Amino acid sequence: MRIFFLVLMGVLLATIGLMLQRVFQGPTIFDRMNGLGVITADTILLIVLFGFLDNQPGMYVDLAMAYAMMGCLGSVVLAKYLGGKKL
Repeated sequence: MRIFFLVLMGVLLATIGLMLQRVFQGPTIFDRMNGLGVITADTILLIVLFGFLDNQPGMYVDLAMAYAMMGCLGSVVLAKYLGGKKL
C-alpha cells in the first residue's frame, strides 16, 4: 500500500507541475484561476496522503481542512478583486 501512495503522490506532483505551467502561461485569467484551484485540491490530497504514510492521518486531515478553508477564502477574495468590486 505504501508504494501505491508514493506513486499517487508522484502523479499529484506531476499534475501540480503542469498546473503551474498553466498558472504562469495561461492565456486568460480564468485559466490561471482554474490552475490555482487544481493546485489547491492536489495539495490537499498530498497532505492527506502524507498523513497516511506517516501513520497519523488525523493530524494531517486537520491541516488539510485548514488549508482548504484558506484556499476557498483566497479564491473568493481573488474573484472579488478581479470582478472590480470592493471587499
